[in-house]
Amino acid sequence: MKNVWQTVRSPLITEKSTIIRETNGTYCFRVHPEATKPEIARAVEKLFEKSKVKVADVRTARMPGKVKRLGRFLGKRADWKKAWVTLTPDSGDIEFFEAS
Repeated sequence: MKNVWQTVRSPLITEKSTIIRETNGTYCFRVHPEATKPEIARAVEKLFEKSKVKVADVRTARMPGKVKRLGRFLGKRADWKKAWVTLTPDSGDIEFFEAS
């Protein structure tokens, strides 16, 4: 992955990710399925360099797409990957999540 916008696709703002962010300081992102942990860490640091963000740890999980049906036709949503990014204690907060 070369582009940081291709690596980190969007933030995941759910009830579970909000609780994890408030208790552990861990942020959740939707990332490219082939992105590696070092690529994700570099992309997050580059995207939020104004906030002086430093990544301590990255955990990833592959999420299978759900099977959906419309009448008698079956279809499947695309598989995707999510990443939990933990910041260092001396790191600044990501303002994107604070505004929501």
